[in-house]
Amino acid sequence: MSAKKATFIGLMAILFFSTVAGMIRSVSEGLGPVGGAASIYSLASVLLFFTQGFPEVKKFPRLYLYLGSLLFVSYEVCLSLSLGFAHTHAQTIEVGMVNYLWPGLTILMAVLFKQQKASLLIIPGMLLSFTGLCWVLGGEAGLSVASVTASVQNNPLSFGMAFAGAIIWSLYCILTRQKAEGKNGITLFFMLTALTLWGQYALSPASTLHFNVHVMGSLALAAAALGCGYAAWNIGILHGNVTVLATASYFIPLFSSALAAFILSTTLTASFWQGAAMVSIGSLICWRSTQKTKQPVISSSGETI
Repeated sequence: MSAKKATFIGLMAILFFSTVAGMIRSVSEGLGPVGGAASIYSLASVLLFFTQGFPEVKKFPRLYLYLGSLLFVSYEVCLSLSLGFAHTHAQTIEVGMVNYLWPGLTILMAVLFKQQKASLLIIPGMLLSFTGLCWVLGGEAGLSVASVTASVQNNPLSFGMAFAGAIIWSLYCILTRQKAEGKNGITLFFMLTALTLWGQYALSPASTLHFNVHVMGSLALAAAALGCGYAAWNIGILHGNVTVLATASYFIPLFSSALAAFILSTTLTASFWQGAAMVSIGSLICWRSTQKTKQPVISSSGETI
């Protein structure tokens, strides 16, 4: 496969990933936050099994297998349920923006754990990302402490899970880089995520799952976005231009917000787009702060570090 074709496929993966937030929310409205997430990861597990196969678990480093599984499952549960428990469509997109702090946080943690060297650019990069998030949460009030606090207090569960997820994913990327030894446990991890969510569904007073044409369509698209996204991304990072893919991936917050707004028929304010742009640019500055010392690093799960 040519490098250009592989890069194009990798860029398509970014498009797939960008639809996930809106799709998860759409499914959760029909099947409930827990049941919807469990259904998505179950179907995505099947797609990953046929596109990537089941990994040879016996060859996995023990730390990556056990701690990696725990971190990955915890992240996916936090991500899916934070979106599912959002009160409104607009809040769903805001919660998704909290999750997109992970690129900058991953680089910061790589520096703190002495896995990566970075210039002082990382400081304004992180500040810009957090400022952008506050700008998003502040709404029309912009950088207003009262408005940001009110937004978070309106649904501390969703915002808390999204922020916890961003930190957990950062730790997963660090672990993967250091301990995975090139192994890819995505199919196994997705299966474990599905089992965890079904276990939670069985133990919670969840409503009965009601499937209809709209829900089935959204479910299929959400699972395809996850499964095909990971498969396409792996092709891109293995055979394509990693620098192009790494740079493009930092604009997922903007792509994701635009597609989620379309999927959920939601109009976003100018202040939201300003904040989202700040989050993306801040993450890109963090990435840029490492470029004199090392090339972009991609975790075995297909995420940019």
